[in-house]
This record gives sequence, C-alpha cells and structure tokens, in this order.
Amino acid sequence: MATAKSITAPPHADLRSSEFVARLQESALFQGYKEAFQTATGLPLVLRPVGYYKAAMGDARRINPFCVLMATSSKVCASCLELQARMECQSGSGAITFECFAGISLSAVPIRLGERAVAYLQTGQILLHEPSRESFETLLRQLHDANAVMDARKLEAAYFGTRVMPKAQYEAILHLLENFSSHLSMISNDLVLKQATSEVPAVTKARAFIAEHLGESIALSDAARAANMSSFHFCKVFKAALGVTFTDYLSRARVEKTKQLLIDPHKRVSEAAYEVGFQSLSQFNRAFRRITGETPSAYREHLQRVARKMGSRRAFEHAA
Repeated sequence: MATAKSITAPPHADLRSSEFVARLQESALFQGYKEAFQTATGLPLVLRPVGYYKAAMGDARRINPFCVLMATSSKVCASCLELQARMECQSGSGAITFECFAGISLSAVPIRLGERAVAYLQTGQILLHEPSRESFETLLRQLHDANAVMDARKLEAAYFGTRVMPKAQYEAILHLLENFSSHLSMISNDLVLKQATSEVPAVTKARAFIAEHLGESIALSDAARAANMSSFHFCKVFKAALGVTFTDYLSRARVEKTKQLLIDPHKRVSEAAYEVGFQSLSQFNRAFRRITGETPSAYREHLQRVARKMGSRRAFEHAA
C-alpha cells in the first residue's frame, strides 16, 4: 500500500482554478444535480479540485459503509488517496475507473477550464462483480501484511453488503456524469466572468467600460482611467477582485460575446471575431481555444448538433 507522502498536487493546480471550483461547488446548478444524481443512482458524488483528494468521499451522501470503515486505517486511507492521484495522472477527456486493492471501483470525470482539467466529478464505491469468500480472505491477508488492524466481523458485513452493479448500468451512469461535466466545462468561462458579491466599485466601473467598448481597442490604461485609478494600482485591485488579470478578463469577455454571436448560423466566424474586438484571426483562434478548450469551428458544430437535437425533440412532441 502507498503512503500519504507520495500524494502531491499536480503543478497546474493554481489559485484561480481553486476559486473557480469553489464557486462551482456552491452553485445551485451543481447542488441541484448532485442531489438528483445521488437520489436517482444511490451513489455518492463529490466535486473536488485537481490535486485535492477525498478519503471515502466524506461529504457526500450514499457513502459505502465499507469505504468508511476502511478509511479509519491511516494506511488504507493513504492507499485510497494514492489511487485518486493515479486516476488524475491517467485521465483524459472522459470517465476513468480504477479498482482499489479491495476490488471497489472508483471513477472520476474531469471538468475543464479551457484546455486544462481543474476539477473532477467523483463517484463509485461499488463492486462490478459479486463478492466471494475467496476475495474477502485475500483482502484480510493484504490488511494483515500492511499491519492494518480492523474488526474482521464489521469488515465482513460491510464488504458483503457493498452494492454490486452490472457493468453496463455503471457505464451508463458515468455517461450521465460525462454529459454534465461537458455542460459545466461549456459554462466555465461565464462563471469566471461572474461578478463577486464583494466587488469594489472601481472594478464594477471597469467592467462596465469593457462591456460598453468591447468591440474597440481597449488598453489597460483606458480601463484604469474609467476606474479612476493609476494603471499600476488598477492591475492589483482588478486581479484581487476577480482572480484574473485585465488582459485575461478582456479575452474572456470577448470570447463569451463571440459565443453568443455564433448562435446565428449566418454569422461568419471571422465577422464575429472582429466584431468583438480581436485584431487578428490567429489571436482570436488562440484565445478561443485556450479559454473554451476547442476551436471556434468545433464550438459552432456543437451548437448545431444541439439545435438539431432540440428540433427533433420539438417535432416529436408536436407529432405526439
């Protein structure tokens, strides 16, 4: 079993990502989905930032009593945390599932802020096969070898009481999480741009100025002047209030406006880019991909697919 010392946060876990994830965790959107997911599936669900690992998913409902019992041992707990770290290192764009040494399946689905994974939706704590006496005896030997002292009778009851789920059903549940993750990733830029409740008046003035002059060439000094601050002081206040630099905020505001313009199928991508203030298509393409995680063309194709699905659904409802 691994030790807790081997668990470290990935180098790309930063303050801005943590602030975004905290905002997402508190959102009505996530809280509503979490409650519905746990009620419908009977499985626990947590949203955790990159590099932050939860033993037994402690703040979720529907936690497997076996995992709770195992987490009382520091050595077993460290092994579970190490498993989560391995999942992060090997995760791609979709769900990834690992089995712990006890055969319990744990899964994680990444949420992306642009091209980077900043958080994971985590669920599982189920068996994909029927527990057997042989597998339980093997578990006891592993715990003994690791000097993990536990009550064998309680452990046995919890182990054989662990929920067993058909693989196809579990994969369908993970597909639901992937769809929800994709939705959260799509709205991530809008969440980053949301105004904090404690925003200082000067930043509010600057944001209003940016929104009003978005299609023009806006320098930092222009926004600072609108906020009645020196450029140097404005940089510090703006970053402290919103968690992003002025330049990054301006790019995000322009990308968000572009996404709205691309809803119009007759609007060319190049027209939308110049209309919101980008000075070149190469600059626009780099910013759009960095912030959304996909190209403008791929984003428009996604919008068209959604529109077709909605059209088919409306046609079906009308026929019914």
